[in-house]
Amino acid sequence: MAESDTTNWAGPLDGIRVLDFTRVLAGPSAALALADMGAEVIKIEPPGTGDETRSFPPFRDGESHYFISINRGKKSIVIDLKSEAGVKLIKDLVTKCDVLVENYRPGVMERLGLGYETLSELNPGLIYCSISGFGMTGPLRDRPSFDIVLQALSGALSVNGEPDGLPLKLGIPLGDLVGGINGPIGILAALYERTRTGRGRQIDISLLDGMIGMLGYLAQLAFFTGADPKPQGSQHANLVPYGAFPASDGSIIVACLTNSLWDRICQALEQPELIDDPRYNSIEKRRDARDEVNRLVADFTRRHTVDDLVERFTRYQVPHAPILGIQDALAQPQAIEREMVVETEHRKLGKIPIVNRSIKFPGARQPVPAAPPVLGQHTDDILTDVLELTPEQIHALRASGVVS
Repeated sequence: MAESDTTNWAGPLDGIRVLDFTRVLAGPSAALALADMGAEVIKIEPPGTGDETRSFPPFRDGESHYFISINRGKKSIVIDLKSEAGVKLIKDLVTKCDVLVENYRPGVMERLGLGYETLSELNPGLIYCSISGFGMTGPLRDRPSFDIVLQALSGALSVNGEPDGLPLKLGIPLGDLVGGINGPIGILAALYERTRTGRGRQIDISLLDGMIGMLGYLAQLAFFTGADPKPQGSQHANLVPYGAFPASDGSIIVACLTNSLWDRICQALEQPELIDDPRYNSIEKRRDARDEVNRLVADFTRRHTVDDLVERFTRYQVPHAPILGIQDALAQPQAIEREMVVETEHRKLGKIPIVNRSIKFPGARQPVPAAPPVLGQHTDDILTDVLELTPEQIHALRASGVVS
């Protein structure tokens, strides 16, 4: 399909309406993925502070970098869930929504009168996604979770860091962000199922389950060997050379996955005699001679600049990458060509740069995502357009503090 110039296509989830009861990171990242694909996401926020991340520094003109990073394309309505009238508003909204996402601790939504059993009676087609640290069952069900706790309990932290050093937390908060991956997968599957059954269902997303699921071959390695995999830094347990190497002005990643790539690396290092050297001519031999092989590579790379090494490894088709800082990563030509950074108009801050959607749909172009909302920005719009309340009714709700 030819690329269209139109930017009026919201995305494949256009027409799907989502009630977003999420806060901080795990839940908001799941709702963000749905907004990115065109769903109308209505973020329910408490009076006063709203989502806790609105108070996370640093700020620009009072707006938090953290909140802005994971709430693009959403609408914000402030409702007091501690009031009966506020709960009634939510129940009215539920009848007009397809999906509800929440990431409170198990039991909180039920205590508010907004559990799945209650809301599914009002809307049998409702897809209700609950995201929590440990899921709805198990001995840790009621324990609060944090990203570093999930990394530790999943085993992921144990394999991150340098050999013989203390384990290191992943720089990216993957323990939380896994909810933004698995939550939308479950929701999309349930939306498809609903086209056949007409009914929604509850989805139970455990962040610890998600992290364990991401162990991949490391889990199977433990099953096979009966031993815990050890941290390797940026290196690989069985593949050599593989990892970070010094340059005269920085560092670079080199990855040798096959014997044919070893041949190319030797040519790039101007040492073709190493290709058939009996000490290094197999994956197993290079693994056993790890220190020697790494020293050979490092002795060469540290005499050259990163740019020189990139040109050389590109010429010989060696898998490699300069290690970029965040600013350089966002500014690299590949990210620019893929429109991963765009400008959007924020109600308070004016034009701001944001990270764009990471999923693309060739053949149609979505508009630039709407900016993250200021607190309660869409309260009146939602009450008017979705619930069809009159100005008098909205005024009464405001006067009583139910909405703000």
